[in-house]
Amino acid sequence: MPNPQLKDEELYEKLREAGNSKEKAARISNAAAKEGRSAVGERGGEAEDYEDRTVEQLRDRARELGLHGYSDLRKDELIKKLRNH
Repeated sequence: MPNPQLKDEELYEKLREAGNSKEKAARISNAAAKEGRSAVGERGGEAEDYEDRTVEQLRDRARELGLHGYSDLRKDELIKKLRNH
C-alpha cells in the first residue's frame, strides 16, 4: 500500500536498504521528488559513517536525537538503533 507521505517511494526504499534512518530516507526522497535527484545529490553531507565513529560519539548522536535506552548497547546495536529510529 503506497504511503502518501513519501513522494519517491523507490528512492526511499533504496536509502533504507543502504542503512539510512526512516527519517533521513523520507527527507531525502521527498526533496528529490520536489527538486530533482541531481539537485539533492549535489548537497550531500560531510558526516562520517557510523562504523567509523567511536561508541562515545554514537552515544552522543543518540542523545542529540532524543533516543532512550542506548547507554548499555554495544557499538553494532547502537548503529542499528540510530539507523532505525
